[in-house]
Amino acid sequence: MTKQPVSGSSDKIHPDGAKCIGDCDPSEQIEVIVMLRRKDEAGFRQMMSRIDAGDAPGQAVSREEFDRRFTASDEDIDKVKAFAKQYGLSVKRAETETRSVVLKGTIEQFQKAFDVKLERFQHHNIGEYRGRTGPVNVPDEMHDAVTAVLGLDSKPQARPHFRFRPPFKPLRGAAPASFSPVDLAKLYDFPDGDGAGQCIAIIELGGGYRDSDLSAYFSKLGVKAPAVVPVGVDGGKNAPTGNPNGPDGEVTLDIEIAGAIAPGARIAVYFAPNSDAGFVDAVNRALHDATNKPSVISISWGGPESNWSPQSMSAFNDVLQSAAALGVTVCAASGDGGSADGVGDGADHVDFPASSPYVLGCGGTSLAASGAGIAKEVVWNDGDQGGAGGGGVSGTFALPVWQKGLSVTRNGKHIALAKRGVPDVAGDASPQTGYEVLIDGEDTVVGGTSAVAPLWAALIARINAIDASPAGFVNPKLYKAKTAFRDITEGNNGSFSAAAGWDACTGMGSPDGGKIAAALKPAKPSQSAGQQ
Repeated sequence: MTKQPVSGSSDKIHPDGAKCIGDCDPSEQIEVIVMLRRKDEAGFRQMMSRIDAGDAPGQAVSREEFDRRFTASDEDIDKVKAFAKQYGLSVKRAETETRSVVLKGTIEQFQKAFDVKLERFQHHNIGEYRGRTGPVNVPDEMHDAVTAVLGLDSKPQARPHFRFRPPFKPLRGAAPASFSPVDLAKLYDFPDGDGAGQCIAIIELGGGYRDSDLSAYFSKLGVKAPAVVPVGVDGGKNAPTGNPNGPDGEVTLDIEIAGAIAPGARIAVYFAPNSDAGFVDAVNRALHDATNKPSVISISWGGPESNWSPQSMSAFNDVLQSAAALGVTVCAASGDGGSADGVGDGADHVDFPASSPYVLGCGGTSLAASGAGIAKEVVWNDGDQGGAGGGGVSGTFALPVWQKGLSVTRNGKHIALAKRGVPDVAGDASPQTGYEVLIDGEDTVVGGTSAVAPLWAALIARINAIDASPAGFVNPKLYKAKTAFRDITEGNNGSFSAAAGWDACTGMGSPDGGKIAAALKPAKPSQSAGQQ
């Protein structure tokens, strides 16, 4: 039997500084996800060209048509099942809608099946993980069907983008302030409503929440507690650690921000392992969840594009394209490490998945309020210790149609935008002007772009509830709606500076919620302020 490498699987897969420390236990049981092509790939590409140009409605294709044309074929799934049987692997799950087959077996079986060597690696930042050497190979008769093989390695793929208020004076010397999510919704003039009838999916790669925290928090705010449902993916579950500085902080603040602004929405929290396989599968499962049916997905985790393998990034972006087709808006934090995204090699980096053109990348500001209004709003940059909003130019994704003609101001020079620019939008993110939340029993103030993703997700949920239809892939519409934003023209995130219009620090700016609603639902602008 002859085999060929899966596309993108032979490129760099280990972070700089990773060292091999020995073999894996050959009898260890692991799970691996095989991703498959669509039945009508040509038809899907044609549809995506319309979506990219902004010529498609919020939901470009019905679920029924999507399932008929754009899922995996039974024939391709049968090929993977036959392959698994040949190598003694068991099929744990096989789904046409998510185009995925989950295989289970030993390290030794997977090494033989995919012609790879799996070893233990150590990295100073991420600890010990299972990694592979060599490309992932599949039989010739299966090669065209397989788009990715995820899960052979267990490298932590993403980090949460939140920061607690630090005990130092911020760079700008602004007096610390804090806001409840309800305060910010008012300051940003969000349309009235509570998101009733909608579901917000929140993706989490660790930690958990306590019901006692949520009930105490919403009670204190005087807000009806939303229905919160945990959904386990690939063995992940709601597992609070009791350490607010860890992922519990991310999970809880995501739920509290989204739930405070859209308490009528159902909040479905998808818990998955922190790996490329877990991350991709969590979003894929949320997208095709026939029970909860989310209309918007909030992601506060990510990592520099340079940390992703081409295979993993392509598989993830492919799932995000399906979200755009199905009318599900995906909001993702742009990172808290400024223009370097915390890489430390002296170069500029952007965070993925925020850098995907099918995501609404959410950047950060620092906000000062006066009375019932916003007195001043600048780029979030609290220095090396305090963090800064992520943003810049993708090294991977081509320039989207809706960003053509834009430019960046980098180190004082104006340069035409050549590839996908990040972020698209912004909102309050500085811990010095942060969000009041309750985590592991403690009242605290947090910031980070991870707070901006659920802020925007809740805004989209309120807008979707206006006429019970999805806003869908919002980027093309928002880039045409320049007056729907509060333009941020002061500050920088390192290499990039704010400027009039779009910039690589705060995107189009922070939201004027009523105008955003009118831009996304132009047929019924008079309803942008529905009844509470």
